[in-house]
Amino acid sequence: MTTAPQIVVPYITAREGEEADSFLNLRMGRGPDGRPRLRYVDEAPPDRDLKGVLWARYSMSLDTFGQPCGTPRWRMVHPHRQRVTMALLRCQVCTVQLKRTDGILFLETAGEEGYDGPVKTAQPPVCLEHARMAAGRCPRLRARGHVALLATRFPLYGVIGHAYQWSASGLQALSDMDSPIPYRHPQIGMFLASQLVRELREYKVVNLDDLVPAA
Repeated sequence: MTTAPQIVVPYITAREGEEADSFLNLRMGRGPDGRPRLRYVDEAPPDRDLKGVLWARYSMSLDTFGQPCGTPRWRMVHPHRQRVTMALLRCQVCTVQLKRTDGILFLETAGEEGYDGPVKTAQPPVCLEHARMAAGRCPRLRARGHVALLATRFPLYGVIGHAYQWSASGLQALSDMDSPIPYRHPQIGMFLASQLVRELREYKVVNLDDLVPAA
């Protein structure tokens, strides 16, 4: 008897059973510059990125090998795994370290306006082997089509997250911010980050069929 092949789930995809930390663990504090900023009651160094921004805590469902397991939640991205793959330039599917002499491959939604200027993306890079599969697994890319961008200059830009404010009644959550917030934003200390964003400044649009696998 033959069995169906196991579906490959991108590393960044959230799984059933993985839950966000309680809002009740957030507090108001002061940053090194004296400005108000969010903090956790039991904050630890990994809760902030190298720019000092606080990140959303999310539990992880892992197997005995330390890999994500459980039913995929295809429309959701796990904040920690997205942050790791984007920061370290690892494939969002298999986590292999990406090293190409001609650039790093990113996928974005196809747009009628074309791509001829800087592109802000929260989509971690992908290896050539898993590029087409990643485009097919992502609901947004699958629905709107995708374009492949081979980038040679892609600095960190900022984050996507949830804004908070302090009022007479205490800490209050505002609406989710769909647009990236730059690290230089004066109120970034009041954001709880959930996705890391890079800005592709030098890139070219490529056809995946024309790319040669990295050695």
